[in-house]
Amino acid sequence: MPEMTTSSPVPLADEADSDRLRALLERAATGADSQAWSDLWTELYHNGSLDVAHPLVLPTLTDMAEDHHADTAASSLHLAGALLIQAGRRHETRNLRAREAPQVARLLAAANRWRQVMADRKDYCYLLEAILNLEGDIHWAQDLIWGVVSEEYELECPDPDGCTSVWVVIGERGFFSTAEDYALSDDIETFPLHPADARSLEGLGHRLYELALADGQEEVARALTYAFGEATCPECKRRFSVIGQIISSCS
Repeated sequence: MPEMTTSSPVPLADEADSDRLRALLERAATGADSQAWSDLWTELYHNGSLDVAHPLVLPTLTDMAEDHHADTAASSLHLAGALLIQAGRRHETRNLRAREAPQVARLLAAANRWRQVMADRKDYCYLLEAILNLEGDIHWAQDLIWGVVSEEYELECPDPDGCTSVWVVIGERGFFSTAEDYALSDDIETFPLHPADARSLEGLGHRLYELALADGQEEVARALTYAFGEATCPECKRRFSVIGQIISSCS
């Protein structure tokens, strides 16, 4: 990673914050400091104590994304994509994506290169999320991909009366919906999920499914058919679109 220096004063952060940010980015770039990444997520994304528009942030994350270390690249791309989506929702940073267009283009190119060779399932999923976030066309990629990674979604039944919360499980425990905390007991009522027919997938579902297959991520591709399929509410027995409720929960 190039030496992180600036030739002019930083107007959006005081000197202490700049030093803190520089130190965290340098530690993260080593690829061996998970706490640095945790702190960057906390201070840049979760509580905003460090400024996402600081001139060190996206250029340094871009350099790390183009690094030859897969873990470092995946981590930097995941964070950069999330920061851009969040920045677009805030008045003071809504122009960040346009202002940093060259960095965003480099980040997106790096994400697509890494996607084709990333073996780790979790990192691969986060790369898909990063690609969608870097493209910026949707704002619910994090919620979609989180369910694939964690193998579950917690959604609300779309019934106008707010029927119940529904767990949609896709993974080692099976493929089902339930109204109970399935992790606490095996004695629960479950309803099988109805995956989308891969041949009938359209739009984003088709695109992500085909990418996962092309990249040798068959488990991810299968999980996506459930994310774009239907579940049954255990209370009212209504079938509903899983992705439709994911989008609704982000509105």
